[in-house]
Amino acid sequence: MRLAVLGSGSGGNAAVIDAGGTRLLVDAGLSAKQIRLRLEAMGIAPDSLDGILLTHEHGDHISGLRVFLKNFDLPVYATPATRQVVAENLGAVNWRIFESGRRFEIGEVEIESFLVPHDAVEPVGFVFRRAEQVLGIVSDSGHVTPAILERLRETQVLFVEANYDDALLEADQRRPWSTKQRIASRHGHLSNAQTAALVAELAAGSLERVVLGHLSRDCNTPDVAIDAVSCPGVHVACAIQDEPSGWHETPAPPCDIAFASDELFGG
Repeated sequence: MRLAVLGSGSGGNAAVIDAGGTRLLVDAGLSAKQIRLRLEAMGIAPDSLDGILLTHEHGDHISGLRVFLKNFDLPVYATPATRQVVAENLGAVNWRIFESGRRFEIGEVEIESFLVPHDAVEPVGFVFRRAEQVLGIVSDSGHVTPAILERLRETQVLFVEANYDDALLEADQRRPWSTKQRIASRHGHLSNAQTAALVAELAAGSLERVVLGHLSRDCNTPDVAIDAVSCPGVHVACAIQDEPSGWHETPAPPCDIAFASDELFGG
């Protein structure tokens, strides 16, 4: 199972998961043209997708959805509240509704959703499982709850936001104080320090690779974010706004050693 972030930041967010015969788009915040071009750059034909999953209804996560669905008739997976808000600006859509906290399957992948604290109607993160491979996505979240941490315990590859550096946000002159408060609130966005604490906690388990996303252009940089989040034994990379990240793969499932030994020795 592998993940590519097509683009991430305040200008638009989208990622694709490829799991054997199942391919899923998570969010559609880039233009429909850019989603198509970036999927193709990653070797994914848009019409080979099995569905689109929405984390929440903010424009930087859904702005390309309407036009993309005009060109590609795909099911859209969302919570009831997210669907209600997003559907107001769309035509006929093949909605697949799931309750947050529930598990469901698409093709070869089992998906578990979970609530995250963000200023949207019903924002969620996702854990994707295929065999013994586990991949997690936490897009916009004001803080890490115990429930989020528990859902991500078995994650091997994690795409998570690292929106701002505390010092750079405090020093920023472009944003009014009210906006800074909203960003740093418990329903805003994750800082580098908050993401670092999450990664350090998960590193004791199965986590091997982290892709940081949703970096602020003014209040963060890839170098600052990677330096803050770096953790022994975990590879840390940054997704950017303007081009795909490349593929990040979960580790291959372990071989059945007993079976292999029997076969080697004629058992």
